[in-house]
Amino acid sequence: MNIQARKLVLIEEFLGINDETILFKLETIIRQEKKKSLETEMQPMSMNDFQEMIDQSEREIEKGLVVSHEGLKKKIKTWK
Repeated sequence: MNIQARKLVLIEEFLGINDETILFKLETIIRQEKKKSLETEMQPMSMNDFQEMIDQSEREIEKGLVVSHEGLKKKIKTWK
């Protein structure tokens, strides 16, 4: 069973729960696991990576691959 099918089965099970205590426990587990996952993924950036990001940004600015603040405000107005 692939992950999408497993999610659907879990959703069906979840929708059938009528006990607040079980819902609270599931919410707690989900929050804890998300927090653990995020902490694992979030690693400090090395100085080399940081400098490379700065260099890349400067190259993009030199190539004109930027949008000014005013330009962005104009684009946002067209989104409505």
